[in-house]
Amino acid sequence: VQLVESGGALVQPGGSLRLSCVASGSSLNDHSVGWFRQAPGKEREGVSCIYFSDGDTYYADSVKGRFTISTDNAKNTVYLQMNSLKPEDTAVYYCAADTLTTVQHMCAAVPDHLDYWGKGTQVTVSS
Repeated sequence: VQLVESGGALVQPGGSLRLSCVASGSSLNDHSVGWFRQAPGKEREGVSCIYFSDGDTYYADSVKGRFTISTDNAKNTVYLQMNSLKPEDTAVYYCAADTLTTVQHMCAAVPDHLDYWGKGTQVTVSS
């Protein structure tokens, strides 16, 4: 599975962005897909995860109520709608996929243990 992220940008606090993760090479059915982020000097953390087949979702407390993860099964794509952005959301956002079936485990996984990663897209929240 190859994953390509897009949609990152510079945005003002309170603004919105939608990130896309397009998969190729294989269907994402029977995979969990997650959005992770890594800020400078910090470890990569799971932000939101979804089980592609049934839409089960998980959100980190820091983004709950502001971010929404969704899928377009026909396009083999996962989105992350980010609203009410804060400066602390600034990071490189990565998409990952794995055959894990529990979205909580997906978002809590050690990054090296996940099967597939994209190269990331930069999100900067600043005035």
